[in-house]
Amino acid sequence: MVSFAHDFPFDPAYGRTLDDLLEIPAPDGPDDFAEFWRARFEAARAVGTRPELGPVEEVRDGVRVHGVTYTSVGGIRIGGWIALPDAEAGTAPGAPAGNALGTGAARAGFVVGHGYGGRDEAGSALPLPLPGSAAILPCVRGMATRSEVPGIPTASAGHVLHGIGSRDTYVIGDCVADLWCAASALLELVPALAAEGAPRLGYLGESFGGGLGALALPWDDRFGAAQLTVPTFGNHPLRLTLPCAGSGESVRTHHRDHPEVTDVIQYFDAATAAARLALPTLVAAALFDPYVPPPGQFAVHNALPGVRELQVLTAGHFAYEAEPGERDVLAKNRTRFFGEHLGV
Repeated sequence: MVSFAHDFPFDPAYGRTLDDLLEIPAPDGPDDFAEFWRARFEAARAVGTRPELGPVEEVRDGVRVHGVTYTSVGGIRIGGWIALPDAEAGTAPGAPAGNALGTGAARAGFVVGHGYGGRDEAGSALPLPLPGSAAILPCVRGMATRSEVPGIPTASAGHVLHGIGSRDTYVIGDCVADLWCAASALLELVPALAAEGAPRLGYLGESFGGGLGALALPWDDRFGAAQLTVPTFGNHPLRLTLPCAGSGESVRTHHRDHPEVTDVIQYFDAATAAARLALPTLVAAALFDPYVPPPGQFAVHNALPGVRELQVLTAGHFAYEAEPGERDVLAKNRTRFFGEHLGV
């Protein structure tokens, strides 16, 4: 069992060894779990995303980074970034979009989720796992800096409770739809990725983005492989018993006064969804994590029925001496994994 000096009023390893964590199951979920999510997916696929590409904001790591907006469910415009292979030498930040859509050289495409807190740049998502790739990096609804929505809290403690009174209004379901619509927008902007024989998309998601990815991917055959790093929302019945410093604590606190919320969050359990996720998936799960309890992370991995790989991290959401080296190993594993499973 891993232990670090810390100031949290609980044990971020939760008393579990690696062997213990590898035995944690996924809840079965409600009988109509798959029916619920397939209906949500079909509604998202029917959305005309109308993506709009902005000027070049950055050129690095073999890509040109543009701002992008697109429409998601409910008519909400989602903002973010798109990275396109830099086939045009000399393209400078601030240049107009021009013929950026003519990027037929893209070898693969990625949808990249983010942590709870949003994103204010393409940042650490670059470089992409495979050279010559394109990617869309959305800020899901309510999240800074490009998808803030009046009435939806931007802070994770409030965001994770928004609409939680009903499975049909819970913001997490709409955030999942924002990822499906991001994939639609990417395929429209880079039509070579939708051509017959083109590799299917890859998904990258960490923490909040990892949990959303587990919920999104079982229903969407446009994806061919995924990486989920310290994914949240795994095994809600267990999470409700585990104190933490992340969004799960807001749900725990809310549950104490509103126990009926269990009827809603059972539809948003990343481990329950992972049990239906057949595509090859690389999971990086931590032994010590004060923000996303490791038992939930491992529940997501353990539930996967198909090709899966596990990289055990010493800690998540916590700085430690070995972290840079472990992240370097994860980046190399990511490149190998997507190269093998996207066929490029």
